[in-house]
Amino acid sequence: MNWIYLIIAGVCETGFAFCLGKGNVETGYKAALWYTAFAVLCLLSMILLTKATKTIPLGTAYPVWTGIGAVGTVIIGILVFKEPTSFWRLFFVFTLIASVIGLKIVH
Repeated sequence: MNWIYLIIAGVCETGFAFCLGKGNVETGYKAALWYTAFAVLCLLSMILLTKATKTIPLGTAYPVWTGIGAVGTVIIGILVFKEPTSFWRLFFVFTLIASVIGLKIVH
């Protein structure tokens, strides 16, 4: 169950990064809503990460959490925010994915 918490926490990290990006391009009330969603997802992500580290070693949980968040954020950046893609950028994203999977395998 704690691996599920960890995965959801990583997805929440991607979500709060997305909200931060959207909040930065909005103004007024819309920006406030995005920043509120950012805060809620950040808090939820931290709570779930804390629950996951009850049984998953911190040295495994934290890199997996940040890896999920980083990969998700790069994908959202490319798809939603039209950030550039290149061979090397995608290569290192796949390297990060392989590292996260490796940490899960050796745990």
